[in-house]
Amino acid sequence: MNKKYYDANKELWDEFARLHYETESEDYSVKSFLEGQTTLKSYELKEMGNVKGKSLLHLQCHFGLDTLSWAREGATVTGIDISSEGIRLAKLLAKQTKLEAIFIESNLYDLPKVLSEKFDIVYTSIGVLCWLNDLKEWGKIITHFLKPGGFFYIAETHPFSMVFDDQTKDIKELQVYYNYFHDPKPMEFIADGSYASDEIKIEPKKEYEWAHSMSDIINSLIEAGLRIEFLNEYPFSTWQQFPFAECGPDGFFRLRNQKAEIPLLFTLKAVK
Repeated sequence: MNKKYYDANKELWDEFARLHYETESEDYSVKSFLEGQTTLKSYELKEMGNVKGKSLLHLQCHFGLDTLSWAREGATVTGIDISSEGIRLAKLLAKQTKLEAIFIESNLYDLPKVLSEKFDIVYTSIGVLCWLNDLKEWGKIITHFLKPGGFFYIAETHPFSMVFDDQTKDIKELQVYYNYFHDPKPMEFIADGSYASDEIKIEPKKEYEWAHSMSDIINSLIEAGLRIEFLNEYPFSTWQQFPFAECGPDGFFRLRNQKAEIPLLFTLKAVK
């Protein structure tokens, strides 16, 4: 990855890690987690099944809430992230909760240089793929770290939902705005706040993101030697992607007053 893009995104995620750790929000409640609440979603727990006694590698783990939630489920966990602050805070949380975990600061693409272990499960979740410029290499890295018979699991914002306008204030319906297909040149944005809360503001920073189609995602895993076991698509999201999305009693966001229902989330499991 271009150093300019990497450095900018790392700086942003160092800032996000501090903010999300210190500021209570629906997405990141450290207080609730320390009181014993899991951050894992119902579909993850159902689709991944019993992880007790299994080794799990969490790619792009932020500051470790999901990683440590899997440790509470009985997995032996390792989390990696590009953010120095994220990894520091993840280690702090592990110490506070007395949960066994390994956290490593690393660019995902450099991980084979710093980690030699193989895992039963490789896991990643929500808001991760847009920060990666090369999914073919991503697929190879996943396969590299899986034991024979092990599986990869991802829960992620559906790429189709990412083509719609999320920038215009007070927009009331879905309007196509972004390209669906991948471009090696990233989209450049200015981040002046956190996606976790409208009230959290930061000094404006540049960020760089890449679009990836569903075929990009699936083919990168197949080409890396994995067998797709399932692909599920859901009409809800874990976050308020659009102003007209409303949170239901189950904690998931669904579109309201739209002409049609679209997939907002997908999950995928692939086996080595």
